[in-house]
Amino acid sequence: MVFWFWVGLGILLVPPIALGLVMAAFYLYLRWKYLGFLVRIFQEKPLFIVPRGQPTDDAEHVTFMTPDGLTLRGCYLRTPLPARKGVILFGLEFGSDRWSCRQYCEKLVATGFDVFTYEPRNQGDSDRDLNYEALQWVTDKDVSDMRAAIKYLVARPDADPNGIGVFGISKGGSTAFLVSQSEPGIRCIATDGAYATYTTLVPYMQRWIRIYSDRHRVQKAVPLWFYGFVGMSGVKRVARNRGVNYPSVEKAVAKLRRPLLMIHGEGDTYIKPDMAKALFERAKGDKDLWLVPKAKHNQALHLAGDEYHRRVVAFFDQYLAGQIKV
Repeated sequence: MVFWFWVGLGILLVPPIALGLVMAAFYLYLRWKYLGFLVRIFQEKPLFIVPRGQPTDDAEHVTFMTPDGLTLRGCYLRTPLPARKGVILFGLEFGSDRWSCRQYCEKLVATGFDVFTYEPRNQGDSDRDLNYEALQWVTDKDVSDMRAAIKYLVARPDADPNGIGVFGISKGGSTAFLVSQSEPGIRCIATDGAYATYTTLVPYMQRWIRIYSDRHRVQKAVPLWFYGFVGMSGVKRVARNRGVNYPSVEKAVAKLRRPLLMIHGEGDTYIKPDMAKALFERAKGDKDLWLVPKAKHNQALHLAGDEYHRRVVAFFDQYLAGQIKV
């Protein structure tokens, strides 16, 4: 009832002051009423079927170090063709192992690209960080691990002096957006199921509040930025509790000037197509968004099959190898 007292008081005052008081009161009300739900839901792990792959004898087993002393493990797949077109860093989805890259990258390797992938900390066979619990949201730890992977790639004797491409699935794609800000050697980025925090959180907040509150008129009157303001307060609380930072994927995409191919499932019920579109619209330069009909989260490859491989190969042929695959 305290909230509604301040709303009534605000209405009696001059409009600018009234609006300020109403919004401040509503912010405090939402924090008190719903922030606990937000923090809890933000820390829940998704119920995904995480893909695994089988090791292959022709892969080079790789280890490299992170700046904070952890050993990460990966594999390097060489093209069988005599002339290499380029090198691609593959970013894994949350929870998968390094061998799961094979289903996504087999055509890339077969048509002339080398592919390198790695398992971030606390994933697969890589070292465990005892002070860190990995979740689906990208943190500064994930960014640090991918930067270490790129540092390893450019230091190899067979490194491509022209730079690399990045192909990331879900969390791996989101991490690639963040890393691209400080890695000029990344020439182009392809993602499948990538997402960000703000553009995912705000629509879910609107749905959560409709579930927990029946004040529908008030909900409709609240602007989207206000939901975001409250939501990011919850994210900051989670970050403090976990000892991490959650960098803004939206800001990273807004600064992106490299060619971009975004793939997303049109039937994705976790990261909805509108969320993907909101992220895609922030990108600058050459870009393409392919919504795969009926595909759920990270299921586009399984539904689109040959067309999926064709588009991915054509993208890297054009923007990494400098030619268009016909």
